[in-house]
Amino acid sequence: MRIVTVIGARPQFVKAAVVSQALKDAGIEEKIIHTGQHYDVNMDAIFFEELGMEAPAVNLHAGSGAHGAQTAKMMVGIEQYIEESPSFDYLLTYGDTNSTLASALVAVKRGLPIAHVEAGLRSFNWQMPEEINRILTDRVSKLLFCPTQTAVDNLANEAINKGVHMVGDVMLDATQHFGALADEQVSLDSLTQNNAKEYYLATIHRAENTDKPENLAQIFNAFAQLGLPVILPLHPRTKSKLAHLKLPDNVQIIDPIGYLKMLKLVKNAKAVLTDSGGLQKETVWLGTPCVTL
Repeated sequence: MRIVTVIGARPQFVKAAVVSQALKDAGIEEKIIHTGQHYDVNMDAIFFEELGMEAPAVNLHAGSGAHGAQTAKMMVGIEQYIEESPSFDYLLTYGDTNSTLASALVAVKRGLPIAHVEAGLRSFNWQMPEEINRILTDRVSKLLFCPTQTAVDNLANEAINKGVHMVGDVMLDATQHFGALADEQVSLDSLTQNNAKEYYLATIHRAENTDKPENLAQIFNAFAQLGLPVILPLHPRTKSKLAHLKLPDNVQIIDPIGYLKMLKLVKNAKAVLTDSGGLQKETVWLGTPCVTL
């Protein structure tokens, strides 16, 4: 069996690291297309190195941009690679990004069966681009791998019952495996001068927060009221929005960091303040309080 996997964003690298190893162990040939949706070296190349992943067969270098332009650029590159390759049995896609939707649209139009990891998740908020991506991808997928029974139920409520499998959350596998590696390989004092449980860790990247100046300002105003430092690995999208904001003195901005370092900071934070769905789950598994922004 031959599978083409499409990934492009940080959380997808993490999920693919454990699934790709399982595919390899099962004797399944896999080729990886990296859309380049995340292109900062600290959100991209370093992940493949520290997660022990093989380099992608191709990097489309899609970069950022408007949803339509970015998705279209990915679709062109994905289709070209599939056309020029020996035939595949499935296209494997993860989560709810524009990379997810782009790969699903190409595959379904070519008659290539789609396997969707993290199927059935819903926010019930159609203002979120991710909600549109996940619903449309689920609708055209042949195999839907759900992390929870709630996800299975969500699909059933949409009359999607065939090919649905409740398999558990692959991010839990990743957190357990790489969390142990982080404990062994990363020291807290190499990341921050703050002691364990004496800092907050924050991430901000969703458009609902970054693209509305009043929302972003309110978030930083809240950070200013906390009595401890707030470590903020800064997403490129957020960085471009800060030019007209006065940052509180307790906010410590750092460059994006690799997965092992992030797990170390999460585990030792007093609490995590984030709009990342994946990070919210990791805090539960690592026993760190979390506030959703």
